[in-house]
Amino acid sequence: IAIVGATGAGKTTIINLLLRFYDIQKGSIKLDGVDIRDLSLSELRSNFGLVLQDNALFSGTILENITLGNPDISREEVIEAAHKVEAHRFIEKLKGTYDYKLRERGASLSMGQKQLICFVRALVYNPQILILDEATSSVDSETEALVTAASDKMMKGRTSIVVAHR
Repeated sequence: IAIVGATGAGKTTIINLLLRFYDIQKGSIKLDGVDIRDLSLSELRSNFGLVLQDNALFSGTILENITLGNPDISREEVIEAAHKVEAHRFIEKLKGTYDYKLRERGASLSMGQKQLICFVRALVYNPQILILDEATSSVDSETEALVTAASDKMMKGRTSIVVAHR
């Protein structure tokens, strides 16, 4: 699914409604025939993988930023996902690799590196639905090629929503 429109046209509002950051006033949104208001927030959101233009990274290791503290996700799964989206190569070059400590908001990384980490995060959670909201808008052309390739790999076998501002 592609959602394309000018700034202020409501593209992000649709994503916010899907994830129940706020509830709709009229009508309903259904996921596999179930009204999303009938699902708990955690149950609903566990179906989605989200890669935004400006992704949230926190002060902590790369591994912690990918797993979000979920003990069910192994280091091996993270490394496998990083290989799939071409992030492993740059992570391996960092001092400490997956144990490299990020500064707040990932300040020590480029925009493209932050994006790739968020792709790995989305992939290890194996979402039913992938949302890419301007995932390549803040990266250079070389990184855009990596992010586009990562997007293509991640979209296989799942519902994908791509948001573009035009």
